[in-house]
Amino acid sequence: MKDKRVIVAGAGKSGISSMGLLLRNGASVILFDQNEALDKEKVLADIEQKDRVEIVLGSMSVETMKTADLMVISPGIALDAPFVNRVRDAGVPIWGEIELAYYFNRGRIAAITGTNGKTTTTTLVGEIFRAAAPDSLVVGNIGTPFTQFADDTKEGQLIAAEISSFQLETVHEFHPEVSAVLNLTPDHLNRHYTFENYAAAKMRITENQTQDDICVMNYDDPEVLRRAEQLKNVKVIYFSRLTALEQGVFTKDGEIIIRDGEKEITLMPVSEIRILGTHNVENVLAAAAISYYMGISTDIIRSTIAGFMGVEHRIEYVRTLNGVDYYNDSKGTNPDAAIKAIQAMQKPTILIGGGYDKKSSYDEWIEAFDGKVKFLVLLGQTAQAIADCARLHNFTQIVFVESLEEAVKFSYDHAKEGEAVLLSPACASWDMFKSYEQRGELFKEYVNQLEG
Repeated sequence: MKDKRVIVAGAGKSGISSMGLLLRNGASVILFDQNEALDKEKVLADIEQKDRVEIVLGSMSVETMKTADLMVISPGIALDAPFVNRVRDAGVPIWGEIELAYYFNRGRIAAITGTNGKTTTTTLVGEIFRAAAPDSLVVGNIGTPFTQFADDTKEGQLIAAEISSFQLETVHEFHPEVSAVLNLTPDHLNRHYTFENYAAAKMRITENQTQDDICVMNYDDPEVLRRAEQLKNVKVIYFSRLTALEQGVFTKDGEIIIRDGEKEITLMPVSEIRILGTHNVENVLAAAAISYYMGISTDIIRSTIAGFMGVEHRIEYVRTLNGVDYYNDSKGTNPDAAIKAIQAMQKPTILIGGGYDKKSSYDEWIEAFDGKVKFLVLLGQTAQAIADCARLHNFTQIVFVESLEEAVKFSYDHAKEGEAVLLSPACASWDMFKSYEQRGELFKEYVNQLEG
């Protein structure tokens, strides 16, 4: 990248990290953001090589575009955005941050995608990797940009990477040693428009793999299975919660079993998994398969799984007050994730939902209530659409609130001993919050402020 001139589109966390990587390696950067109100001095505050950075806000001329050798686009920017089309028309190659990181990477990558379970699975794989090699990295969509570390990676270093559909849209050479597709259900249709487009983006994780590589796939998910059967370039290893496989990782008679084609290993009892829900059994099976085929010993895999307590904001236990359990599932940003959260609840539940509109369908989520939901407390852009859908399914215990704090107060006033309160929105957070993390932190703050 030395002496290259690179447009970095997006001045958020991803873009700033990409810019840092480029500058460290001798490139000059045009940092572009459509937000004209950005403070240029603040953006450059921590950048040492300011003389090699030009900041362009609002719009960019075609003349400037044509001076660039490459554009690195942040995952939050749609590939059909008008300025992206103009850059493409100017003949400038377009990479994403994952492709840029891969260009510099020297480590061994296990890349994990899917609609749900990515963060839990990636976190668990990362803990297994770190138990085997303390210098292992956990990067990607999980919150730490891969570009932050890519040029400092070493040969053989283990890297667990959570990869989103947005990031996969812009891969070219990205080539993980082991990839994983956990599940596929409709999501981000406001960006991808159709489920087929979304699924095709996810499957690009295998695009550059060969028969020397592994793709770990969910045998129990019909959409994943259908696409797995079409893969010819990579060796597919399945995991299954429901079927004893000839080869793969599965559950049988209460045990997790690994069959690798040569031997059968009883890894551990399912009962030793400490995170709630059958979906988390699937996440554990996937993590075990990924780690095993990355060469990690079964002793390390077993002990790490047994000690794993889950991730923040994913069916996270907050507290018990007056006999009522409170759970934070702010990471439940689509209906399928929220289905898994309500299925994990074992008590009558007051459910808090609603948020940013990703053009999802809520029918299956409502059907999954299965008599368990006492009240559905709704806020955000999608509140009315969810309520209309709920009534079509004959669920009428609906309450509208204006804020998350009000939702917690209502739940506190109406929950009885032996019941639960669950924040699991089935929607993204961006209509009212900066992120699902902020939404979850505020939920926990409001819950912890309650007095018995």
